[in-house]
Amino acid sequence: MLVDSHCHLEYKGLVEDQQGVLARAREAGIGTFLNISTRRSEWEQVVGTAQRERDVFASVGIHPHEADTHGDLDEAALLAAAEDPRVIGIGETGLDYYYDHSDRAVQRDLFRLHIGVARETGLPIIIHTRDAEEDTAAILRDEWEKGAFPGLIHCFTASADFARTALDLGLSISLSGIVTFKNARDLQVVARDLPGDRVLVETDAPFLAPVPHRGQVCEPAFVADTARFVAELRGETAAALADSTTANFHRLFTRAAA
Repeated sequence: MLVDSHCHLEYKGLVEDQQGVLARAREAGIGTFLNISTRRSEWEQVVGTAQRERDVFASVGIHPHEADTHGDLDEAALLAAAEDPRVIGIGETGLDYYYDHSDRAVQRDLFRLHIGVARETGLPIIIHTRDAEEDTAAILRDEWEKGAFPGLIHCFTASADFARTALDLGLSISLSGIVTFKNARDLQVVARDLPGDRVLVETDAPFLAPVPHRGQVCEPAFVADTARFVAELRGETAAALADSTTANFHRLFTRAAA
């Protein structure tokens, strides 16, 4: 069985047929789903799905795109939301300098707030970073000096140097369908060489459908295609990669394992 460690089941493209989406994924061998929130208004819905579906878990957090509209969010609100036993992660959060939908300073402050909550709760922080490697790495190093925290870089597309920084800080790395794209040669080299106990797989559904589903709405079932590609890339069997990535997920997201 595989884990889709990052999907958005409440997003348009999936929510209209959520039961069908989950059924197709289960048929494809996906045994666990982490349903990610990106804004405070989603928290209740994301957690509600996790409460209803035994194999679905939830995260609570604010995406960097939404940082400007969550300037009043404080640590207490995030801590309170994280108390629900179906919430197993904090995020997604981080920095996105590609779109710059929110002020960069506000993004950085909100990212640090999430790290503090991850440190306090012990729940892994789910990190989004795009065109912001230098600042992301600097914040991670600075916060690490204040105290360790679990986490992962989701939908990894960054450099080998950034991968080493993340790994040195004890973080895991999650690979999405992007790794299957023809123009992702550099990413494929990084993915091939990642330590086996730090690799997860995800879809980021409904986005980033892997080969051979390019151009389609991405569904959690497609994580099986990404996993097969990564296994071949790393010279592993698909079964071995499924076992290791599932074990890695449960080692990181300890509340799900419990």
